[in-house]
Amino acid sequence: MRNFTFYVPTEVEFGKDTENKVADLIKKHGGSRVLVVYGGGSALKSGLLDRIYSRLKEGGIPYESIGGVKPNPTLALARQGVAQALAMKADFILAIGGGSVIDTAKGIAHGNANPGTDIWDFWTGKVSLRKTTPVGVVLTIPAAGSETSASAVLTNTEIGQKRGLSSEFNRPAFAILNPELTFTLPVYQVACGITDILMHTLDRYFVPEEDNETSDALAEALLRTVIRNGAKAIKNTHDYQAMSELMWCGSLSHNTITGLGSRGDWAVHQLGHELSAKYDVAHGASLSVMWKSWAHYVYPANPRRFARYAREVWGIGANGDDEKTALAGINATVSYFKSLGMPTNFQELGIGPLQDAELDELAYRCTYFGARTIGNLLVLDQKKIRDVYALANKDGRS
Repeated sequence: MRNFTFYVPTEVEFGKDTENKVADLIKKHGGSRVLVVYGGGSALKSGLLDRIYSRLKEGGIPYESIGGVKPNPTLALARQGVAQALAMKADFILAIGGGSVIDTAKGIAHGNANPGTDIWDFWTGKVSLRKTTPVGVVLTIPAAGSETSASAVLTNTEIGQKRGLSSEFNRPAFAILNPELTFTLPVYQVACGITDILMHTLDRYFVPEEDNETSDALAEALLRTVIRNGAKAIKNTHDYQAMSELMWCGSLSHNTITGLGSRGDWAVHQLGHELSAKYDVAHGASLSVMWKSWAHYVYPANPRRFARYAREVWGIGANGDDEKTALAGINATVSYFKSLGMPTNFQELGIGPLQDAELDELAYRCTYFGARTIGNLLVLDQKKIRDVYALANKDGRS
C-alpha cells in the first residue's frame, strides 16, 4: 500500500426526520448567521426549504438564501453567493440539495473566508486555499458524495472550462442524510446518481496497485451494494431501504475510503468533465458514456485487474482466462448502465456524431491545452484521449 492520510471530519446524521436537527448542528459547529444555498424548485415545492427555515427561526439563527443552482454548477452563481455572504456577514453556509448545490456552497464558503481572492484562482491552482467558512449539508440526492468529500467542481461558463478542486477545506462540518428526502427525484436523476456513485469507486479501483487488500474489498462490496440497490431504486424511487443504501454508499464512495493506498485513476471523470463543460450534459451521463470507451481502450494494459473486477463484483468468469473475463465484466457494466436508461455513446448522449475537429478540440482541452496527461492505470496523452473520445463517437458497436 502507498502512504496515505485519512481524515473525514464531517459529522453525519442519518435517518428519518434528521433535518429537524439542522439548527442545533449549525450552532454546534459555530454558526450564527447562515446563507442557505439551494437549487431549483424541488426543495421549495416539497416543503423542505420551508421546514429548514422554520427550524432556523426556532433556533434564533438569522439567515438569507440564494437559489438557482443548476447541474454543472457555475462559477458565476458561486461568485454571486460570495458577495451575498460577505454583505450579510455570514459565518456558516448551508447547502440544501445534491452535489451541484454542495459544490456551490463550498465555493461560496471559500470566497467568504478569503474576500480578497477570486475563487476561480483556487480552482486553477493559482492561489492555495488555506481557510474557509464552515459548510453544512441537507442532502436530497444520493450521487456526488460531496457531502463528505474533499472535492468540489465548478464550471466557468465564460471560458468553457470545468475544474475540480481537491482540498481538505472542502469537507463539510456536518451532513444530514434522510433517505425520505430523495423520494421526489425523477428516475433519470436517480440513475445519474447511481452512475456517479459507481464511478467514484471505479475511478479509485482501476489502478496499477494490486496490494490494497482491504481497500479493494471495501470497494468491491460497495460496488455490489450499489448495483443491487440501484436496480431496486429505479423500479421504486420510494423504496426507503434501497435509497438508504444508495445514500450511504454515495458518501462512502467519495470520502476516499474505497481508494486508500493507491493513486486513483480519474481519467473517466476528466474525460466526462470536458463533455459537461462544452455540451452541458448531466455529469452521470457523461460518466456512463466515457467509462465504456475508456474501459475498452485501456483494459489490455491490465486485463488481470478487470478480470478481478468481473469476478468479485459481477460474479462471472471464475474459471475463465483474464482476457475473456475482463471483457465480460466490462460488458456487464455497460449492460447495467443501459438497464438504468443511461447513455453509453455520444449518439445516445445526444451530442453525436461529432466531427474530427470537435474530437480534436475535446482532447486538447482535456489536456488543459497540452499541459497534462490523465489516468494512472494507463497514462493517456492527447492522442490517446482523442482515441477514447473517438470510440465513444461511434454508434453502439464501440
